[in-house]
Amino acid sequence: MTSAVAAALARIDELDPELHAFTEVRHEDALAEERAAQDLPLAGLPFAVKGPKGLGSYAARRLAAAGAVPVGATSVPGPGTHWQTWGQGAHGRTVNPWRPDRTPGGSSAGSAVAVAAGMVELATGSDGAGSVRIPAAWCGVFGLKTTTGLLPSPDRTGLASPGVLASSAARAETYLRHVLDAYVPRPARLPVRAAYSPDLGFASVDPEVAEVSRAAVERLATAGVIRLVRDPVTLSDPTEAWTAIRGESPTPATRALRAANDRALGAFFARTPLLLTPVTPNPPHGHEGPGDVYSTALTWAFNLSGHPAASLPAGFTPDGCPAGLQLVTRRGADAELLGMACAMEGVLPARRPDRFS
Repeated sequence: MTSAVAAALARIDELDPELHAFTEVRHEDALAEERAAQDLPLAGLPFAVKGPKGLGSYAARRLAAAGAVPVGATSVPGPGTHWQTWGQGAHGRTVNPWRPDRTPGGSSAGSAVAVAAGMVELATGSDGAGSVRIPAAWCGVFGLKTTTGLLPSPDRTGLASPGVLASSAARAETYLRHVLDAYVPRPARLPVRAAYSPDLGFASVDPEVAEVSRAAVERLATAGVIRLVRDPVTLSDPTEAWTAIRGESPTPATRALRAANDRALGAFFARTPLLLTPVTPNPPHGHEGPGDVYSTALTWAFNLSGHPAASLPAGFTPDGCPAGLQLVTRRGADAELLGMACAMEGVLPARRPDRFS
């Protein structure tokens, strides 16, 4: 019988020359580590790590200590590709498994592609502006950004939080269970009170993307998973505040902007436990870049505020590309957010691209 790690390595060898999701594949080391992990809780579960430094990340070390086996490092943006390819694998530019002429998103590009194509069920990521949630949305997989400060940040500004990309929210629980100390599952009590914001009060969202997310919300409400409430969320565009923090040059104006958004979100979550939005304002763009559109428009507010946020597959735009529904809840409620996502994916199941099924 073929082992799980051997099967993952074989699938990577078969598919990665087309998808370019990996920069390094650990054939011999992974097989040896699988043999040594059989008596551990995760018993050789194969997973991928984000980028060349991913093996040394806190999350990867915790997963490996529980018996999971890193089979390789996935692609991140190459030099000079700030708004363009989003991933550079060993074989070339990383492509979206649904449409090779489109980007998979980034910067956790290869991790999302590896999960979407079934090379692994779980991959680590990090999210400083949407770097887990955007590729999860555009590749049709589940992605979670953890609460700021819950796990060690790879970014000295504190904007980036560790996260996970997974074949399902249920599979993502493997990550939280073994990476967080004293993790306790929190199944959702249905229906969950939720508010939907198509634009957070400032973003310009492509009508086709807005329609996918709105239809997903309606399906969840009809199924009794959520109870929609009218609780408008109006934030200020966080672009200047995020850019100032990232550049370590905040001003009184950007501090005030950030504080105002934090107050608005604090008041909202005191009333309503779940906020739903589209993940991105646009569908996956071509490899030449998105032009003037900020794909991060709806995600980076929560890097500034520190709230946990997830991307759940919501459906497809008319061009055949996946779109995601963003789930946000109060700080520290990561287990509750995952419980809500697990309940929702029964109504909004993920689907793998047919040619990789």
